[in-house]
Amino acid sequence: MSGLYVARLDAADPDQRARWDAYVHAHPEGTVFHLAGWQPVLEGAFGHRVYLLAAMANDGIRGVLPLVHKRSRLFDTALISNAFCVYGGPLVADEAALATLDAAAADLAQRLRVGHLEYRLRRPLHPAWPCAANRHATFRKAISGDHDANLKAIPRKQRAVVRKAIAAGLETHAGHDLDTFYDLYAESVRNLGTPVFAKDYLRRLLAEFGDQAEILIVSKDGRPQSGVLSLFFRDEVAPYYGGGRPEARRTGANDLMYWAVMRRAADAGYRLFDFGRSKVDSGAYHFKKNWGFAPAPLYHEYKLITADAVPDTTPANPKYSLAIKAWQRLPLWLANRMGPVLARGLG
Repeated sequence: MSGLYVARLDAADPDQRARWDAYVHAHPEGTVFHLAGWQPVLEGAFGHRVYLLAAMANDGIRGVLPLVHKRSRLFDTALISNAFCVYGGPLVADEAALATLDAAAADLAQRLRVGHLEYRLRRPLHPAWPCAANRHATFRKAISGDHDANLKAIPRKQRAVVRKAIAAGLETHAGHDLDTFYDLYAESVRNLGTPVFAKDYLRRLLAEFGDQAEILIVSKDGRPQSGVLSLFFRDEVAPYYGGGRPEARRTGANDLMYWAVMRRAADAGYRLFDFGRSKVDSGAYHFKKNWGFAPAPLYHEYKLITADAVPDTTPANPKYSLAIKAWQRLPLWLANRMGPVLARGLG
């Protein structure tokens, strides 16, 4: 650890941002969720302070750790890498850099008096830390530049749904149509019993990531049925936020939507499709398995600060079941008005 120190970088400084993002792009475990652009997005949309901690040496950056100070009156306050994101945690060159960032994160968590420090990882880093490895899974799979090969890789039953949707004349359009997408997304999450994010958050996300973000809409006879907001990073595409009207299941619009994302990504040279995280044994979890994707555990590691136990704010927690059922019955206009206030505390 000798010679290492921690610096707090700022995405508002073009040079510091460029150095941070260059390290993330070069690191084999880097993800779109580690990029510095999340700092202005999350601070601007939710008011949560974002800390970009870098382990530094004379030869430059040796590790990075983005941390979001999530504050909430309803849920535990926390320091999370990375809140509102699938992945996070430290990206480091060696164990010394990891130890340096861990110590800085723990010190910051103590000073902020949060309930816990949390890393969201594709592989565990700290065997001694409490870890939730059975709540969420991620789904990642290589794709080809050959559309026929990609289609044949989808299991027969699900492939038939895609073919049926194509034959039915559903139309797809890619761009940045946030208004259409938000209507679809808001209705979908209300039906799931989940508070919706404010449109401002998604607007900031699209503005910040530019051509690294895209919205794809599926329509039938001019009526939008489903939509997805995807993020692009290196050779990966990640359909991140998605939703659709109830009829999208009947018409196969949801399946066609993901197939269209895969086709467009393959044509642009992307070679890995990241289906994101889903709660284990949920409907989304089984949908992704039916597409031929194998689930892999997502490791949430915790360091308890003022909290007595590892939190569980997932919808699978029985204590939220009545609230979820009540939310599903709310008029859409009311859910859209109340949702953003609650969603900023979920993270």
